[in-house]
Amino acid sequence: MKIFIDTANIEEIKEATSWGIVQGVTTNPTLVSRERRPFKELVEEICSIVDGPISVEVTATEVEEMVKEGEEIASWHPNIVLKIPMGVEGIKAVKKLSSEGVKTNVTLVFSPNQALLAAEAGATYASIFVGRLDDIGQDGMEVVEKSLQIYRNYSFTTDIIVASVRHPLHVLRAAEMGAPVATVPFKVLEAMFKHPLTDIGLERFLSDWEKLKALKIAPEK
Repeated sequence: MKIFIDTANIEEIKEATSWGIVQGVTTNPTLVSRERRPFKELVEEICSIVDGPISVEVTATEVEEMVKEGEEIASWHPNIVLKIPMGVEGIKAVKKLSSEGVKTNVTLVFSPNQALLAAEAGATYASIFVGRLDDIGQDGMEVVEKSLQIYRNYSFTTDIIVASVRHPLHVLRAAEMGAPVATVPFKVLEAMFKHPLTDIGLERFLSDWEKLKALKIAPEK
C-alpha cells in the first residue's frame, strides 16, 4: 500500500518525506487556504519536494470550467493529479480529462456506487472519505471493502485512496483490505510510529547501556 500525506504544509511535507515512506501528496482547497500563499507557487514547491502523484483540486463546478481549469493546473507539472468532486458535472469532466490522458482523482466519494462511477469514467484514483462516514455513524471502511471488491470483479485500473483518515486504525484496516493507497494527515503518520512498549524497551536498553559504561565494560563512542 502506498502512503500519501494529506496536507499542503511545506514543513510537514518536507519532514514526512525525510522519513522515506511518503510516495505522494493530496491537497484540497481547505488545506491550501491555510497556507496563505499563491496557489500555483505552493503547488509547484510541493511538486519539487515529492516525486510522486500530487493531487490538486479544481474549484469550478460546471464541466467546461472544470476541464479548462484542470488543463491549466495539469500543465504546471507532470506529477499533478486533478481532484474532481463526485457528481454529474464532475464525472463528465473526468471522462473528458481522462480521454486526454490527464490523471484524475474523484474526491468526496462516500458509496460503492460512486466509486463504480468514478472507475467507469476512467479516473486514475477514487478517494473514499472514511472519517466523514464514521462521523455520521456509518462504517467508512466497509465502503472501501465493497468498492475494492467491485474493482476486482471487473479489473478496473482505478486505484482507491482511503482518505479522511482519522487515526492509525484506519490505515491498518486499509492495508489489511489491500487498498492501493491511504492518504494520511501528518499527525496520524507520527502516531503510527508510536507504541508504549517501544518507548519502554528503548528506555530500558539505554539505561542498561549506561550501567555498562559506568562499569567501563561498554566501548566508548
